[in-house]
Amino acid sequence: QALTVGDNLVSKNGKFALGFFQFQAASSNVSKSKNTTTSPNWYLGIWFNKIPVFTTVWVANREKPITDPKSNSTHLTISRDGNLVILHHAVVIWSTKIVVTNRTARTNRTNTTSVVLMNSANLALTESPSSSDAPLWQSFDYPTDVVLPGAKFGWNKLTGLNRRGISKKSLIDPGLGSYSVELETSGNGIILKRRKPSVMYRNYAPESSSILKLMPRIIKLLQLDPLSKALILPQYHNDTEEEYYMYTSPDESSSTFLSLDVSGQIKLNIWSQDKQSWQPILADPIDVCTPAATCGPFTVCNGNAQPPCDCMGSFSKKSPWDWQLEDRTEGCIRNTPLNCTNNKNTTSSTDTFHPIARVTLPYDPQSIDAAATQSKCEEACLGSCSCTAYSYNNSICSVWHGKLLGVSLNDGVEINSEDILYLRLAAKDLPTSLQKDKRKPNVGVVTAASITSFGLLMLMLLLVIWRNKLWCCGSPLHGNQGTSGIIAFRYTDLAHATKNFSEKLGGGGFGSVYKGVLSDSTTVIAVKRLDGTRQGEKQFRAEVSSIGLIQHINLVKLIGFCCEGGNRLLVYEHMKNGSLDAHIFKSNADVLNWNIRYQIVIGVARGLSYLHQSCRECIIHCDIKPENILLDASFFPKVGDFGMAAFVGRNFSRVLTTFRGTIGYLAPEWLSGVAVTPKVDVYSFGMVMLEIISGRRNSPEAYSGSGDHVEYFPVRAISILHGGNVQGLVDPQLHGQFDLEQAELVAKVALWCIQDNEFNRPTMSEVVLVLEGLQEIDMPPMPRLLAAITERPGSALM
Repeated sequence: QALTVGDNLVSKNGKFALGFFQFQAASSNVSKSKNTTTSPNWYLGIWFNKIPVFTTVWVANREKPITDPKSNSTHLTISRDGNLVILHHAVVIWSTKIVVTNRTARTNRTNTTSVVLMNSANLALTESPSSSDAPLWQSFDYPTDVVLPGAKFGWNKLTGLNRRGISKKSLIDPGLGSYSVELETSGNGIILKRRKPSVMYRNYAPESSSILKLMPRIIKLLQLDPLSKALILPQYHNDTEEEYYMYTSPDESSSTFLSLDVSGQIKLNIWSQDKQSWQPILADPIDVCTPAATCGPFTVCNGNAQPPCDCMGSFSKKSPWDWQLEDRTEGCIRNTPLNCTNNKNTTSSTDTFHPIARVTLPYDPQSIDAAATQSKCEEACLGSCSCTAYSYNNSICSVWHGKLLGVSLNDGVEINSEDILYLRLAAKDLPTSLQKDKRKPNVGVVTAASITSFGLLMLMLLLVIWRNKLWCCGSPLHGNQGTSGIIAFRYTDLAHATKNFSEKLGGGGFGSVYKGVLSDSTTVIAVKRLDGTRQGEKQFRAEVSSIGLIQHINLVKLIGFCCEGGNRLLVYEHMKNGSLDAHIFKSNADVLNWNIRYQIVIGVARGLSYLHQSCRECIIHCDIKPENILLDASFFPKVGDFGMAAFVGRNFSRVLTTFRGTIGYLAPEWLSGVAVTPKVDVYSFGMVMLEIISGRRNSPEAYSGSGDHVEYFPVRAISILHGGNVQGLVDPQLHGQFDLEQAELVAKVALWCIQDNEFNRPTMSEVVLVLEGLQEIDMPPMPRLLAAITERPGSALM
């Protein structure tokens, strides 16, 4: 029985279908219109049958599309030799290419070979009767850009079959794209690479555990986050016949798949019934600019921009339409050709160079050993009409000929580079500002600037000498106070003030805090004894000096410090009402009324906004939680520990077991291993706001009275907010005495702050504007991880 255009073969569970189809790109991807873009070509493939967004999981003829299918001329059938084939006008377009050895099959093949679309979406060609349960051929052995639950990803050591994934060319072209992922047969693990030119950009090295990590960052999240640990279960198998990875989904009703997308990222996708769309739970690499040459030639990639790819200055997209379909392989072309002529003896050129700062340098550089200076390096590039750029760094001259690939901006995600690339341009294309800079400078202006610069230099030198004298390490006496008001204490003085550190107020990731009273018997202090700091005395004093200059009404005041031997202590003003957690979580504490809670929220937001945007250098707190929000005698809030990151070192660890932070308040970036930004504080503040409004802990798991139900509070919060029942979120101890409009506003801001993608979170300055009623805010969407848990069976909310 043949399968023709318009016919579908559906799996027994109805979840998948096989048939002929055309690719369509959603309008949100290609334009602002409501139309979809449809490929003119037809393919045979398998897709999710019950999901409204057409999503393919396997394509047979990805390199041989059908342009004019007709029901009577194009069909899928089993040939006389027992193979599954696509025939188009009697020509074989695609075949399974297996050899059927059964004697009966050679005489009556159509009766002995059959095809089944299994519930797993595996298309299997089987022979009956057969001495083996293994199919003659199966689509799971020939993946395209998708790996489904139950499919093996690896190689057969006996046959040499290696199941590798290759990305699509574009959103509507499933042909072999730029990137591939495969398990290396040499035992080096899974590698991600660009195919042409061949450049490896990610290697998941094998581990010694019995279950190797298919994607270490995804597995880490699955193990630690209650929202997603039931999505997939990874497996690893290695014996004399096969080595492969595989994952299964405990919830058969859910729809998940791993894909290698057009940009070279591996993504774990889950269908969101609420949003009616696929939600990429995680992507690796995190930075879209990490895959080699993801934006094409003569482009610059920026992982913090959306979209991330843009042409270099004085270049334009070669094919804007392909860019809309995420096919950027053609990259950009010059607006003006270079003015260069090659004669037999000389090369003449009026071209110039434009610097592109803080970027990764392109592939395939050529070193010019004879160029000992930057000017000589520039001359060497101008001396060849094919030279398109140069770089001079550490006395090394590098030049590039032809297309420039792999230039990415230092975006703080995964790309970190301070190199400068000098791009060759036609003289008329040099930016106007740089053209003006090349004019002959005014002698008077230069002279005045030189005198001013010299004066400033001398002033700075005097300030440095004066500061070194002030902070001399000879004798840090009590009362030795600098202009910043910071006091240098003796260790013995602080030991006496704290009664030998006997009255502990609390502790955290940075150290323990003790109550003390200074020798005047009236000034109550809080002394923090730092753990884990490796700073030397000079560096510690410099940090104290800079932190001491930071003054804000919503930040705890630093009074002084001590650094003797290996002791590093900080002395703060004492906050009479202690930390916020003691007032909102403990049953024996007085209930904070709504007005106080709202003022605490606004005050903390103002303090964080000041740290992020008003200081000379942005300070990221990295441990926002109720324990670090302190209250004075009037319950006025002040953020504590705001300088701890500086004291323990700004090079934050990305490993959960070692970085400074608290589970329950950690942004997803910590789990992913990317460089942290102020948005990690925004995420933590969102969790704290939920705790303030509800009066309950943001614990990852809270069991109901029956003991058989797990409830994650943010899930309940956003569901209640979407349902319009804000009262259900507010602390019942308030007995309805609260401002409903303010409560709804706090809930909205909190849920915007805990969005998975940091770019969807507001800045703290925007949070302040909203809380003060100066800026409007929309209803927040359900974060992807929260959406995942709400759709699992048994996750109904209380």
